[in-house]
Amino acid sequence: MLGPWATPADMADTQQPGTSAPAHPPRGVSISTAFPDPGLLELPWDVPLENWPPEVLAAYPRGLSRHVVRFARVGERVVAVKETTAHYARREYGLLRRLQRMGTPSVVPDSVVTDRCAPDGEPLPAALVTDHLSFSLPYRAIFEQVPSPGTIERLVDALALLIVQLHLSGFYWGDVSLSNTLFRRDAGEFAAYLVDAETGELHPRLTRGQREYDIDLARTNVAGEIMDLLAGEHMQQRLSEEGVDPGSVDPFVVSDRLVETYNGLWEELTATEVFSVAERWRVQARVERLNDLGFDVEEASLDSDEAGRVHLRPRVVEPGHHSRRLLHLTGLNTQENQARRILTDIDQFGHALYPGLPEDLTAQLWMREIFAPIMSAVPAELHRKREPAQIIHEVLEHRWFMSEKAGEDVATAAAAQDYVKSYLAQRPDERDVF
Repeated sequence: MLGPWATPADMADTQQPGTSAPAHPPRGVSISTAFPDPGLLELPWDVPLENWPPEVLAAYPRGLSRHVVRFARVGERVVAVKETTAHYARREYGLLRRLQRMGTPSVVPDSVVTDRCAPDGEPLPAALVTDHLSFSLPYRAIFEQVPSPGTIERLVDALALLIVQLHLSGFYWGDVSLSNTLFRRDAGEFAAYLVDAETGELHPRLTRGQREYDIDLARTNVAGEIMDLLAGEHMQQRLSEEGVDPGSVDPFVVSDRLVETYNGLWEELTATEVFSVAERWRVQARVERLNDLGFDVEEASLDSDEAGRVHLRPRVVEPGHHSRRLLHLTGLNTQENQARRILTDIDQFGHALYPGLPEDLTAQLWMREIFAPIMSAVPAELHRKREPAQIIHEVLEHRWFMSEKAGEDVATAAAAQDYVKSYLAQRPDERDVF
């Protein structure tokens, strides 16, 4: 009896008459994974990644990379495959596994593939396999859709928040850039995810020098990436089509914004605040400011000195304040800004129609009277274009604009139908194929 991870070479002697071998059987390969999937064995591991045949590849937009990277289909799912050395593949796989356990926004590692050889016996590089992050796009694809200064600013703000979250987790990136990041739509903003952890290190706590090096590198890399993006002939044409002056996007102003946003967030999340005992209200005010930023305070130090002053310092802050609250109320799993937007609509819905009703009951009624009709208005084939929470946000925005134009409230069902017809149907797919 052969095990599930027997190679095609092992299976050759036991193949039954009339059955066919895998389409691309490798000569032999070793796969280390926490999620065993025999479908991985059917990928053409005996072929250099840059020469993989089109029938196994998925047409996804790729960011810039120092390595060869391809997206491949494994059964019903899509994975990203990156060629590298065995040492770095195992190291990065371990780092990504640890980041996942910590809840840090990053891609999910799938496996490490080693012992690859070409048919002539020539050794081939090892490969790191990660799950494709559904509904995510590289920054170039996003900017090409909406080439404007506002788009770049939102991307940079998302990257700054990601760096803060990584640094709070003790992760030193070592190669911060837009190219090493993927972005998901998050209401009117973006949520950033770490993609490349090859140069990263995990520590119990980062030193100031480690943080500053990451930020200085981010400033340099982001400015260079924006300059390169704007210099492309195709992007120049897109900017011209949209009537956007290339000079309105200053790469150095953008990179300075990244640093300023990071420093402001880090200060708010970690700084010690000193006040008199009579100003105890400032404790709750600090917690509320952190909640507004999307963080919960899990642990804080509150000390008094001989002068009667109070020293307040958050020690453990956890991102996801709004998304956890929405998940508890509705069961919806969303990005942070999507959750913030939906919670606002639930509150407004309750005040208008069910004043005094407990929040949990209001949320359930909102799911039945707002969420369900919106999602029912979206044909199944259009679900590939946006995540459900993003569709809800965009319909609510669409309803507001329609009401503003009509001078009266427009029903949610009517807004949803118009949104699907006039906007969503024209958008590209973003879940699997772009």
